Amino acid sequence: MDRIRVEGRRFVDNFGRQRIFNGVNYCDKGGYNGWGEPRTFYLNGDEESEKAVRRLSESGFNIIRLGVTWAAIEPEPGRYNEEYIDKIEAFANLCEKYGVYFYLDMHQDLYGGPSDAGDGAPVWACMTDGAKFKPVKFVWAEGYFFRKAVHNCFDNFWANKEYDGVGIQTRFLNMWAHIAERFKDHPALFGFDLFNEPFLGKSGGRVFRKLIFNLAKTVITDKRCKKLWMIKQLLSGNAVRVLEPFNDPDLFRKVTSAGDSLVRKFDEEVYSDFISRAAKTVRNITENGIIIMENSYYSNLGIPYCAHAVNYDGVREKNLCYTPHAYDLMVDTPAYKYASDTRVWSIFEEQKKSAERLAVPLMVGEWGGHSDGTEWLSHIDFLLDKFDENQWSHTYWSFYREMFDSPISKSLIRTVPVAVCGTIERYYTDRENGLFVLEFNQKNSFDAPTEIFVHKEIECVETDGEHRIIPVENTPYSRLEIKTGIGKHRVTVKFK
Repeated sequence: MDRIRVEGRRFVDNFGRQRIFNGVNYCDKGGYNGWGEPRTFYLNGDEESEKAVRRLSESGFNIIRLGVTWAAIEPEPGRYNEEYIDKIEAFANLCEKYGVYFYLDMHQDLYGGPSDAGDGAPVWACMTDGAKFKPVKFVWAEGYFFRKAVHNCFDNFWANKEYDGVGIQTRFLNMWAHIAERFKDHPALFGFDLFNEPFLGKSGGRVFRKLIFNLAKTVITDKRCKKLWMIKQLLSGNAVRVLEPFNDPDLFRKVTSAGDSLVRKFDEEVYSDFISRAAKTVRNITENGIIIMENSYYSNLGIPYCAHAVNYDGVREKNLCYTPHAYDLMVDTPAYKYASDTRVWSIFEEQKKSAERLAVPLMVGEWGGHSDGTEWLSHIDFLLDKFDENQWSHTYWSFYREMFDSPISKSLIRTVPVAVCGTIERYYTDRENGLFVLEFNQKNSFDAPTEIFVHKEIECVETDGEHRIIPVENTPYSRLEIKTGIGKHRVTVKFK
């Protein structure tokens, strides 16, 4: 497989072709501290895993955000679970077999510990300063909002407090060095996602209180919040509609702005140093793989991300990208059919500014949601169209066994450019007329073709280059290869 690198704000391969990645999260995050929901699949090379990766590849998915946890990798200080790492490698080998890239995501939610809601760090690495983990009562993220054990764990991690004579963050980085050594030469390796959704710690609790106070103040004082109407919705059992005024991006941002200063302080004074240290740890092992920067949990709400670009030994990291996450407030609830296009896109617009500031490619690391019915799929289609408009790669949250048989597959399995000889000017799907259009500017000759995954039977292809259609066996899908020369080109694919 080609090595992927960063060139400006694009991903490119060995041939210099611009690459677009259409992917999913595939995350193994439960059960390693004797708690958590049973895993619905395993990260290994068994028949079920192979079926999943093969099906993803056949359906046009070419990247997997491969989530693993520190608890599984290092169950005891300094002792690495090689059997588990073997399973990760077996799964990575399946990715190579079917031409799917992966990037390693060290996943955590609520830091870790013996909680029925958190995952990530092993119990021994949870330095709570005597506070007790408590089970979730209302929403999974409540530990971020007001649980001292979670706050103390993060504060001690960022401070690199010692455990048995070694800083806890240092131990985490040592674990990353061990993982990087194992995967440094893997042909399907895309990169290293070094810490999922870093959280502020105790100051994160302050952010939550500020947001709640500002929300209440806004509802009371802003005329756009029609208070009598909102009360009527509450009394009539339509509580979810109370959030409708915050479909207005300006009003939503007015509320979230309360957290700006604390998030900025964390990004600039804590996370920036950590991510550079972590990147240097990996780069001491290998130059392969893209270093991935994430924003904090609260920037998932559109609070500006202020971290500096990875820089160590006075040199900026050259293979660097930014993978923001964003979800609608209705995510994973029966009310997801009310998800707001404008509200979520305002979050992505803020994250777009961060990618521009950092001068790096943007790959959406987590997005989406699940609900009954199909009304919510228009929201998914809206976001995918916006990703295409901005030439963003993505990994949808998340893969599950029944995905290919569920309505979401009709949105996620789609026609996308895979590798383009030159610079993409635009691409889009015209659903109404059954068309896909790609326009690009080719400034030199290439020893490889432009490649497009096509998710429907092709009626005709319009292009000024030579093309061939390669059917994907036992599916209605195909891979379109186009050979073109120097100049501007337009490819139109009409579906049957």
